[in-house]
Amino acid sequence: MRWTLKQQPDSSKIEALQNALQVDPVVATLLLERGIETFDEAKKFFRPSLNDLHNPFLMKDMDKAVARIEQAIANHENILVYGDYDVDGTTSVALIASYLKTKYPLVYTYIPNRYDEGYGISLKGINFALENDFTLIIALDCGIKAVEKVAYAKEQGIDFIICDHHRPGSEVPNAIAVLDPKQDDCNYPYEELCGCGVGFKLIQALASKDGQTVEDLVAYLDLVATAIGADIVPINGENRVLAYFGLQVINSNPRPGIKAILEQVHKTELTITDVVFIVAPRINAAGRMKHGNYAVTLLVETDYEKALLHAKEIDDYNSDRREEDKRITEEALNQIIENKEEHNLTTVVYQEDWHKGVIGIVASRLTETYYRPTLVFTKSGNKLAASARSVRDFDIYNVLEACSEHIEQFGGHKYAAGLTLKEENYQAFKQAFEDEVSKTIDRSLLVPEIKIDAQIDLKDITPKFYRILKQFAPFGPQNMTPVFMTDHLQDTGYGKCVGEDKTHLRITVKQPQSNSLVAIGFGMGDKYDIISDKKPFKAVYSIDENEWQGNVSLQLKLRDIKDINEIDG
Repeated sequence: MRWTLKQQPDSSKIEALQNALQVDPVVATLLLERGIETFDEAKKFFRPSLNDLHNPFLMKDMDKAVARIEQAIANHENILVYGDYDVDGTTSVALIASYLKTKYPLVYTYIPNRYDEGYGISLKGINFALENDFTLIIALDCGIKAVEKVAYAKEQGIDFIICDHHRPGSEVPNAIAVLDPKQDDCNYPYEELCGCGVGFKLIQALASKDGQTVEDLVAYLDLVATAIGADIVPINGENRVLAYFGLQVINSNPRPGIKAILEQVHKTELTITDVVFIVAPRINAAGRMKHGNYAVTLLVETDYEKALLHAKEIDDYNSDRREEDKRITEEALNQIIENKEEHNLTTVVYQEDWHKGVIGIVASRLTETYYRPTLVFTKSGNKLAASARSVRDFDIYNVLEACSEHIEQFGGHKYAAGLTLKEENYQAFKQAFEDEVSKTIDRSLLVPEIKIDAQIDLKDITPKFYRILKQFAPFGPQNMTPVFMTDHLQDTGYGKCVGEDKTHLRITVKQPQSNSLVAIGFGMGDKYDIISDKKPFKAVYSIDENEWQGNVSLQLKLRDIKDINEIDG
């Protein structure tokens, strides 16, 4: 692990913010690192308000989208709400469909089959619309690159409204409206919305035409918060407001489908991290193992008893997904070793029978193991399909662009993408991918990095300090859980390896003139020697609460530990 202390803000700025807010210098430092420099900015950060959401009509084509939907309702047209099969897509479809059905009955949903249609807008989906007399398709979390498909639909008399958040290509589809804040000519003030966030802006605009305000739409924010967490978008600006209020809905009055998921895991107060690791995988499992329709059915269900049955079905898919994930990860790791590719700068593996719905998760697992740009391929029809994952600060999308002569189709983000290619191009692509990464990556990025917000002493960790830290939530990209470093630590002598297989480390740490604190390091049992015999060491950690037999106490959640003399970086 590389330990990197973030560049500390100017001391005069720390002092000014400290005095304005009456907080300690560490809190002022954390705020400045997040771009918060004034009392008013801090107030907006700590007290998110629905009034801070932008006017949806600032988004390019929003007026056209609203007018076309109003026209469809006035003319009694059939409306098809079409979305991707992942969490962002299925929550988006559930959001738009359930909202429109409060106004108008002729609203139907369509999720493409991951296996015979693939990602995004498909010809099969358009032909389904044609055969069933749909004249308007609202595409969510996809469509920004579907130039030919949208043109084909137009020839058949079907209009498209595209709500997407992925990067546009050189040409934008000729749709009635294209809502995507990442378009160069879109002046919307916030670019980082997820697909469900763009969908929410559309219902916000539609509702305003009916004299409603954003307060009337709060019940939909459980879906938006789930998508924000699952899609790993920045949790700053507008996303922070949407996630903050969405979590309140999840924790107080979630829709029956989400409530049914939570019933299975017996969890009450959820954080955004819980949404990512508990709610999102179950919603995703439907599209991975069976069909994304199952997720939409669960999320739009209004009867709680029926929702419980749908949730049980989806939980079974999630169990199947876990088994496949474990098996394929083991096979992929063996393939890397057999091919003697442990020392490559990239991981590219392929097996034709790997489950297409799981290769994205496997790519993430392999990235965790070898920490390098990773692609996992499987056979999909007469082509190969892959999921791509990257390491922090390295843009895998740009690498795919550079290798595009070998690729049939690709799309995605800086850190995650998908692609298809012809089987005969696999070896040439694999070599081109390795060459391009070798040419462009800074080698230091191939060592996992822990970014440290501040160096503190144990005496700084007080209940009041932790109460303020909790108000930094919800956490996520651009507002990660604060990470601290403390030097000259000692175990009190009771440190031990814990867990069934003794893979975790539990220690009680102290510094001179400080109270002791319990620290837990998951998967860090092999570092026991660093802390044994009361040897001095240093640690990087976040702070959380431990509840045991009704007692709540602060504890350190270790990220890494090092010998006191080991050089950081």
